[in-house]
Amino acid sequence: MVAFIVRRLFGAVGLLLIISAVTFAIFFLVPRAAGVTTDDIAGRFAGKQPDAATLAAIKDRFGLDDPIPVQYGKFIKAIAVGDTYDTGTEKIDCPAPCLGYSFRTNQSVTDQLVDRAPVTFMITAGAAVLWLVAGVSIGILSALRRGTIFDRAAMGVALAGVSLPIFFTGLLSLAFIVHRWEILPAVNYSGPSDNPFNLLLPWICLAFLYAAMYARLTRAGMLETMNEDFIRTARAKGLPEKTVVLKHGLRASLTPIMTVFGLDVGLVLGGAIITEKTFSIPGLGQLALDGVNQSDLPVVLGATMTAALFIVLANLVVDILYGVIDPRVRHN
Repeated sequence: MVAFIVRRLFGAVGLLLIISAVTFAIFFLVPRAAGVTTDDIAGRFAGKQPDAATLAAIKDRFGLDDPIPVQYGKFIKAIAVGDTYDTGTEKIDCPAPCLGYSFRTNQSVTDQLVDRAPVTFMITAGAAVLWLVAGVSIGILSALRRGTIFDRAAMGVALAGVSLPIFFTGLLSLAFIVHRWEILPAVNYSGPSDNPFNLLLPWICLAFLYAAMYARLTRAGMLETMNEDFIRTARAKGLPEKTVVLKHGLRASLTPIMTVFGLDVGLVLGGAIITEKTFSIPGLGQLALDGVNQSDLPVVLGATMTAALFIVLANLVVDILYGVIDPRVRHN
């Protein structure tokens, strides 16, 4: 098992290096190939009608005239050992892992990500629990009551949940549940010091989107599993139906659910952009969107790398859980 985990860790590190190289090339190499000059890039940070001296200072400060491999090497080195940035008036130390410095906000990108991460973590934790418990429970009941009114109603709601985007359900719930009917309080959450139940409405809206898929996935897996020979054998031994369904039937259906759950959690941790924008929540997704709107390249690059890190870590955890549940995975 230890060797299995070590192999997966080395694979995750290698994958992160590949993602960092590809991401860096998209942000710095592709624009040059499209004809964007370093003066054009420097002009985004210089304001209106900059002079040549200002552009030269910005290019020197960002290292924009350096070859792409050199810039990428500096980027990786900053992540590993940190870096120092010259703002023109002072020098700012950025300790490792340093993902860059935003000269628009005069803040380290890492500090901004650390400030916003707890908000996104809280959104992800609450929504993930809701969509996993609700989706799997409804899927099991639908499979056990196949063809009944409950099954058809649950799958109808699941189809609506998959089809309706979060910006529609979010705005609709804000209009009625918060403002008109006043069932839930207004969404007001900016950090761990605030009441986490202020995120109840975003949790519900985000969970509604994902729980629908989990219900359909669990139902399909349970329908296939409950007709297997080992299920009939378990019933023939006189095991309680609850044990047959949960310990034997559900466990055999966990693999695809675990795969999708790991990917979904990684994606939401990387930034639930639409959810955070709809409810005006200052998380990682909102930070990335602000960086795009302000052409703040270091922030966008840092947010992209952070999202990639969460997705890779989620896949790593799923791979390890595969090895715990199914010994054949470890041997392979």
